[in-house]
Amino acid sequence: MTPAGIPADEAAAGRDPRAFATTHWSLVVRAAGAGVPESRAALAELCRTYWRPLYTFARRRGLSPPDAEDLTQAFFADLLGRNALALADPLRGRFRTFLLTAFENFRANERLRAASLRRGGDCVIVSLEAMREAESHLGPEPATTESPEKLFDRHWAHSLLEQVLVALRQEYAALEKADLFDELKTTLWGGRGEVAYAEIGRRLHSTEGAIKVAAHRLRRRVGERLRAEVAKTLVNPADVEDELRFLLEASRSPAAPA
Repeated sequence: MTPAGIPADEAAAGRDPRAFATTHWSLVVRAAGAGVPESRAALAELCRTYWRPLYTFARRRGLSPPDAEDLTQAFFADLLGRNALALADPLRGRFRTFLLTAFENFRANERLRAASLRRGGDCVIVSLEAMREAESHLGPEPATTESPEKLFDRHWAHSLLEQVLVALRQEYAALEKADLFDELKTTLWGGRGEVAYAEIGRRLHSTEGAIKVAAHRLRRRVGERLRAEVAKTLVNPADVEDELRFLLEASRSPAAPA
């Protein structure tokens, strides 16, 4: 294993086009520099994972839902249609920073011409249905004086946490423990003293002690998954802990994912 928790064979994949099967940002950057065409597909996968913060950012900049849809799709088409990874190294360190910087530059230059719809039409990274769903989450958000950039960071953190929770539920479901995961997920965000372990145990026909042990294991797995997911968006493995602390802080307001 590499220091970032990336298997050695995956790290090697960045040097071997036939073995390229990863969405780690560090490998995307290296593979793109070496002319590996599969890096475009991996970049597209990263964009599909973290598109929602960009759409939210566009909405908070004052764009209407249709204009935000057009701009986001057109941005992805532009990003994947040119050598975007030839940007300076400081922009590559964090995929989060790279994506927002590129999106801001594109937004400033695009001005939502009618061509944005045409250019986005042949490179749909995110379905309109998914964007409609994202729009439904924007309405209930409380009024805030936070900048669009701060809101982008929050939604980025929430997207990351959602990825982790979806993956973990799949793990538990494979072990026929989906009900246990659904109960324990509620213990992740509250204080330890607020968790009714005994009540959860009664619902699941288990003991309070067994539920406490299971909750501890879940928190440990969440930590492991979070670090692995964060590592996918960084070039330097040494940045994982700093990025993790930043995103966890950003996620605290107004609420963590349900």
